[in-house]
Amino acid sequence: MKRKHFGSILADKTVYILLSVSILGFILYPYLSIFIQSFQEQGIAFSAFIRQDAVLLQHSLFIAILTMVLTVFMSLTLAIFFVFLKSKWQKPLRLFLLVTMVSPPFVTSLAYITLFGRRGMITHDLLNLTFNPYGAHGIILMETLSFTSLNALVLIGMLHQLEPAVINSARSLGAKSDAVIRDMILPLLRPGVIVVALISFIRSLADFQTPTIIGGSYRVLASEGYFAVISAGDLHRAALINFTLCIPALLGFFLYIHYEHTMTTQHHGLSSDTNALPLPKKGWFFPVTCCLAVIFYGALLLQYGSILINAVTVKNMGQLTFSWQPLLDSRMYLDGTILRTVSYALVAGFVGSLISFLIIYYSQIRQSRWMNLIELIGTFPYILPGTFFGLGYLYAFSGQYFHLTNLSIIVIINVTFKQVAFATKAAKAAVAQVEPTYFKTVHDLGGTVLNEWHDVFFPMTRQGFALTFLNGFISTMTTIGSIIFLIRPGQKVMTIVMFDVVQRGEYQIASVIACLIILICLIMAGLVFGILGLKQRRWLHVSRS
Repeated sequence: MKRKHFGSILADKTVYILLSVSILGFILYPYLSIFIQSFQEQGIAFSAFIRQDAVLLQHSLFIAILTMVLTVFMSLTLAIFFVFLKSKWQKPLRLFLLVTMVSPPFVTSLAYITLFGRRGMITHDLLNLTFNPYGAHGIILMETLSFTSLNALVLIGMLHQLEPAVINSARSLGAKSDAVIRDMILPLLRPGVIVVALISFIRSLADFQTPTIIGGSYRVLASEGYFAVISAGDLHRAALINFTLCIPALLGFFLYIHYEHTMTTQHHGLSSDTNALPLPKKGWFFPVTCCLAVIFYGALLLQYGSILINAVTVKNMGQLTFSWQPLLDSRMYLDGTILRTVSYALVAGFVGSLISFLIIYYSQIRQSRWMNLIELIGTFPYILPGTFFGLGYLYAFSGQYFHLTNLSIIVIINVTFKQVAFATKAAKAAVAQVEPTYFKTVHDLGGTVLNEWHDVFFPMTRQGFALTFLNGFISTMTTIGSIIFLIRPGQKVMTIVMFDVVQRGEYQIASVIACLIILICLIMAGLVFGILGLKQRRWLHVSRS
């Protein structure tokens, strides 16, 4: 018995120390390295950089603010449209929004060029127009289309937390649909609207792919930081650019934390009574939101339809004809890349989820204040631009003592710890559903920490763990910002290859790669949900027996 408890204590302390060292070493240390060395290295001073390149900051803020406004407007429109729909229509539309989130982050830019470029399917082939798709307008439109799906899902999720009795009371007193939306639903959604606005602002500031692909001569800080490393090899300038991006991003994040706490603590009821919805299709909210929702979903269908068409067609005498040539041409770019990318995603998804759940175990179940600080440090990759995280790894792990940047393991470590920020939030939600008395019962019966993990913690959070793993897998399959400076030429992943061929104008090959990434993510999602459904049916069968 003493050996058993000694082994459990040793495992407990070892895991605790490894979690602390890994978060400090692979998240905090890279950020500290780039902050310190960006000011120590010789080169242009930060104040001089701000004076010389103030226009870059103005462009970035202009894009971010306008994208934020348009994204909030569209996501709020989609959420309001949902209050008029029955459940049988809501489910497929929500599923479509989820599907659009498993694509690479710059697939909207690829579709934009394919449809509206100088040789676009619509502008050139259909309308015989010469349209310049590059510039600020293209960046704003594509970021808005790309960010709206996630924001709409957040607001739609809040709608399911509204107390139906409140809406029923208003309707029983004769309130019209427009009045219910204006006086009740919109004020209740206000914290969520602020949260998605801040998320959109931070994501737009950190987005370098869209400005790089369709920005043209319109330069922003994120794309300039990318070119500073790739074209000029000036790490000092890239560090200053990313540090500049951190300032508004951190301000936005602190506001996000405040309003996210307000959103999560503001309970409007979780009743399953849905008689309050859908609202009658009367008033001006329904036709306006319906028209805008049709336009948005039509744009999504057009976007992914164009990618699919571009992947299986070639132009012959100005006409599109079906061909397997794009798929055949893509083979030289994908030799070994698919297996490498999937392997990275599997490892990062599992290890990242395991780390996140163990952090939440110590911070929530064991009430460790130190682990609360570790959890906070783990959110840094979510706050700051992805390229900043990648540059931090270049500074931290390319020196004399830690020279890991030539190894593939550094890419896996990067994508693993990049997802800890989101994974800990998902883990916290899953752990909150476990009754604390179960852990006390284990100790009352003479159990150890290992018994807690084996018999209570992981079995009762396996569904949340599986969903967190799936998110980590998809995130790794579609990521590019944090690893673009760490990938060696012979060890590229699918998103990096896709980004390279887009920049070279090989849009058909890029479309093939985009379709493959989406297909792999959907297959993995189907496997995870299928396994969860199978285990749920087995559990119901055993309980009934």
